[in-house]
Amino acid sequence: MATTTATITLSSDIMPNYGGYSKTMTMTKAGSLIGLDETIGFSRRKLAATTAVDIISMADAVILKETATTGAPKVFVKNIGDGTGTISKDKFVTISIGDTGGTPQPIGRLYGGDWMLFPVTGADNKDVVATPEDNNTVVLEYVMFFEV
Repeated sequence: MATTTATITLSSDIMPNYGGYSKTMTMTKAGSLIGLDETIGFSRRKLAATTAVDIISMADAVILKETATTGAPKVFVKNIGDGTGTISKDKFVTISIGDTGGTPQPIGRLYGGDWMLFPVTGADNKDVVATPEDNNTVVLEYVMFFEV
């Protein structure tokens, strides 16, 4: 059985006496304790235009078949900067769900060094889309875990 675990630790000095927060989640198949056992593979993509780009296409028959109605896939995306080691906190990429030919629904902005982990579904055939703020180069790392 595959095991994929995500851990988040939050700490802050903006609240007095805040002790922080740390949680771990084991990614499992829908309605079970069995680990997610498939991945699209860890990918890295360089973007250098304001054009919306599918980074994960649910139209891919394999992914759609596996996630269509009962799956519990998770997507991780990170903005690693320009690919040369420079991480710009004033440049962002908007991550959306939808179709690049339509109007994707934004779910958040990733500034340099920012990341997100979120669940998706293939039931509505909506892709994960990235749209850079400007024409400066930005590199995204991403992976989707899903079940068969």
